[in-house]
Amino acid sequence: MNAATATENQTDRRNARADASRSRLGVWLDQHLFAFVSSLGRAVRRPWATLLTVGVMAIALALPLGLALALANLQHFTGSVQESRRIDLFLKADIGIDRARALVEELRARGDVASVELRTPEQGLAEFREASGLGEALDALDGNPLPSRLLVVPAQDDAQLAAALQNLPEADLVQHDAVWRQRLQGWLRFGARLTWVLAAVFGLGALLVVGNTVRLDIQSRREEIGVLQLLGASDAFIRRPFVYLGAWYGLAAGALALGLVAAAGYALRGPLAALADSYGSHFSLGGMDPLRAGAILLAATIIGWLGAWLVTGHFLRQTRPVGT
Repeated sequence: MNAATATENQTDRRNARADASRSRLGVWLDQHLFAFVSSLGRAVRRPWATLLTVGVMAIALALPLGLALALANLQHFTGSVQESRRIDLFLKADIGIDRARALVEELRARGDVASVELRTPEQGLAEFREASGLGEALDALDGNPLPSRLLVVPAQDDAQLAAALQNLPEADLVQHDAVWRQRLQGWLRFGARLTWVLAAVFGLGALLVVGNTVRLDIQSRREEIGVLQLLGASDAFIRRPFVYLGAWYGLAAGALALGLVAAAGYALRGPLAALADSYGSHFSLGGMDPLRAGAILLAATIIGWLGAWLVTGHFLRQTRPVGT
């Protein structure tokens, strides 16, 4: 009987501890839910101040976002230029078609050549006639002045292959745009680095904006915070609504920044498409994919949360009652 009673007592104590743990968790969740909702209500009750803060943050975030989106579209537009390492090999005028075809097979057998395509003088003249619009002038020529041309795509190092092709006895001219392509890649790398620098600078500016706004809110509730501290409220309890308020600012600013970038892209899409069409290109301005947009919203929310957390922590350290 005593053993059964002891067992029941142990079971009761375990149940009591479990109930206490669940109770503490419930209280903690209730506090977070209250701070979450009350901070949103506080932002809504001050629409002009909230709109001003969110607008300044959104502009600060939209500038590097717009540059990053423009750079991504530029990389997409020049992707074919970067990936295409084709080398144009113009053969001497006295090289016949049979020798040109044999040379194609020899080059295809090389390990550093991915593919080779032959353009005969007749094909070259037809392409030039279509591109230049000088059909009548070309008809007046006695013959075809264009040589055979080989379009060589390297498998590995295009610079070494271009040098090797230049040394062929059949080669007359080798066109290889490696220098221009390297300069383009250099500018794109510079643009990417500039985007990160601007993102860091304007992100810091957004953090300072939300921090200053939360600081003003803290000053307006200074007496309330002082009473809570005297009653023994923890720093986490006091800080919680302000941190949520900063997170709301960041989330709204991120959404507005995405909207501004999308509106700018919509305004530029038509003229850019017309400009690209005038060059014979079907390029269209791309937008922000959902995954990247979600990451931007998360980053903006973290910026707002961090700014509020830093400012609130600094204030609480200065106003903490002596002896607590």
